[in-house]
Formats: sequence, C-alpha cells, structure tokens
Amino acid sequence: MTSAFGSAPAGRGDPVATPARPTRPSAARAHRKRWARAGGTGWLFVLPAVVMYAAFVLRPLVLTIQYSFYNWNGIGVARWAGLDNYLTVFTDSDLLKIIGNALVLIVFFSFVPVALGLLVASLVRRITTGAFGTVVRTVLFLPQVIPLVAAGIAWSWLLSTNGLINQVLRAVGLGGVARAWLGDFDTALPAVGVIGAWVLLGLCTILLVTGMSKIDPALYEAARLDGAGPIREFFAVTLPSLRQEIGVCLTVTIIAALASFDIVYISTSGGPGLQTTVPGLEIYRLAFSQRQVGLASALAVVLMLLVLLCVLPIQRLTRGDKS
Repeated sequence: MTSAFGSAPAGRGDPVATPARPTRPSAARAHRKRWARAGGTGWLFVLPAVVMYAAFVLRPLVLTIQYSFYNWNGIGVARWAGLDNYLTVFTDSDLLKIIGNALVLIVFFSFVPVALGLLVASLVRRITTGAFGTVVRTVLFLPQVIPLVAAGIAWSWLLSTNGLINQVLRAVGLGGVARAWLGDFDTALPAVGVIGAWVLLGLCTILLVTGMSKIDPALYEAARLDGAGPIREFFAVTLPSLRQEIGVCLTVTIIAALASFDIVYISTSGGPGLQTTVPGLEIYRLAFSQRQVGLASALAVVLMLLVLLCVLPIQRLTRGDKS
C-alpha cells in the first residue's frame, strides 16, 4: 500500500535497504594523490627546465673542473697535470694582472653606477611624475637594452683620436688633453670602465627608483617633522629602505665586471698590451687560440670562485626584511 507521500512503508518481513558502502580507492589512485600532495605535479612542470639546466649549466661546469686538472689541446690525448694549471694561474704575472684588471673594473661597473643610480633615482623620484617620469625612466634604461657590441662600437668611435669627445676638447681649448683614450696605456682601462658604467647606470637607476616607490611616505613625513632635510632624509630613510635593491644592483654589476667580455673584445681586444685584458677574454684566447684548454679551464674555475667570493657576502649582508 502506498502512503500519502508516495512510498509504501516497509513491512516487518520486508528486507530493509542498506546504504551502499563507498568503494575504496585503488592503490594506484592513492599513490597519485600522495604524489600530488608531495608536489609531484609541480616537479613535472619544472622537469624540462631542470633537464636544460643540467645539460647546459651543470654538465659544462663539471667538465670545466675536470679539464682544469689536465693538459689538453682540445684534440689530442689529455695528460694529467694535477694542480699545475692552478699554480700557473696564481704565479703567472700576466694572469695575475688580468685578474687585477677585472677587480679594477668592479669600481667602474659596480660602485660608480650604484652611487650615481642612487643620486639619479632620488632626483627622478622628486621631480618626475606622470608621462614625463615614464619618458625619463625609458631614456635612462635605454643603454641597458642596446646590444653590448653596438655600445662598444659606438664608444670606440666617440673615444677615438678624431672622435667626438676629442673634437669637443679641442673646440673648448683643451686639445692637450685629447688622446686615443682606448689606445693609451694610462687611460684604456678607465675608458672601458666608463663604457660599462654608462651601460649599467640605467639598470641600477630603474631598480632603485622602483624600490623608492615602495617606501612608506609616512616615513618621510615623520623625518620632516623631526626637522630632517633632503640629505638627512636620504641617509635616514631612503638608504636603509633600499638595502635589498642595492644588494641586487651590486650583485648584478659585480658579476658583469668580473665576467665582462663583449665590451672589452669590441672596444680594445684587450690592448694595449694587457692593459684591458680581462679573465673572460683570456679564457677565450687560451682555449681557442693557444689551445691550452686545461689552463683556460683552471682560470674559469678561479673566476667562478672569485665571483662567489665577491657576491656571497653582499647577499648575506643585504638579505632579510627591509629596515
């Protein structure tokens, strides 16, 4: 008999329906769930990048370290040399001078752009707003997007004997100062440093301007209420707040100085003499011109360690939350 609600009540002798039990997931399905929870799906997306990194970064690095312990011309049979190549790097006067050139370039490629970038970024933050500010940032960043080969060629013309810079010096009565800036033993390395500083200034400025835009305006208002002027405001508020941005700028520019190749190769080819030869250029010459693959590999390993020695302390000092 059907009830008013459309269903017949179960009798005493009728079987009572029991709810179906949920089926247990299979072992494979449970394994997939555990894999997903452990981040396995993310590793699948990262796997292509990891393979490329291992093939084109880790493998060459291991091979370079291996080759540094051999005397090898790149074609014939390699002979075990032990630490002889490293002893040559640290005792050969020419190689030590080349490493010293890279350390000198740190001043021009790193410290000068960061210092000037702080000054320019402070001015940009104060005097540029709206569309004009965008134009200024674009102009400042322009040297960074110009190919380094093109920058080297352009500056080679500017700094040549009859280049624009010497023409201007002669026009203002300073012809005695004019010289072949990239060909003079005294000015070649600083001239290359000026080119690098010009290229990297825009990058440092943009990074620092971006960092300044994140500083809480209330900090500046509090400093002004305490009677701070622009200079004290800069050292008390701006500079401490840019610790991480300055660390990034120093890291990028120091690596650019120690690993420089393009600008030097195009503008001076390492001359005159060894005045502008840097480790990157010498590694290229040793490996492909002089066929001393073992010595070139040892110099490359030393250069890598030098980069880490310069960069890691900076990363440690600038790590952490902004103060």
